[in-house]
Amino acid sequence: MENIRFGRPDATDEEVIAAARAVGADQFIEQLSNGFYTEVEERGNILSVGERQLLSFARAVLADPKILILDEATSSIDTETELKIQKAMKKLLEGRTSIIIAHRLSTIRDADKIVVLDHGEVIEQGTHDELMRARGKYYHLVISQFQGLEAV
Repeated sequence: MENIRFGRPDATDEEVIAAARAVGADQFIEQLSNGFYTEVEERGNILSVGERQLLSFARAVLADPKILILDEATSSIDTETELKIQKAMKKLLEGRTSIIIAHRLSTIRDADKIVVLDHGEVIEQGTHDELMRARGKYYHLVISQFQGLEAV
């Protein structure tokens, strides 16, 4: 409860639970030994990487920032957890300006604008569909990631 409440200490228990529910974190939280009152220990040692990420998203939903910056939100998780986090991200990103830094391109597919950098230089920008039609660097990155998934 207190972990999610971190960015908004005055939030009620009901608001904390609603934020967790909004990103799907309530499902694993309710399975913990003391539910929302479970001590997560230092650095969230009792939680998986994906669960810690969902808690962070719940914190952000509760704090309700106007601008959100996500840096590699899906970098250290398995594909199944990535799907849960992508669903949570859709809720988290609603109605706010977001900057998303990602190497897993599935994370940014629905962005209004994708900016492709190469050694700090902007080399392409546009929507997913526009960049795919251009068949430039972004296109080749998407194709190589997709082929990598098929090989697994």
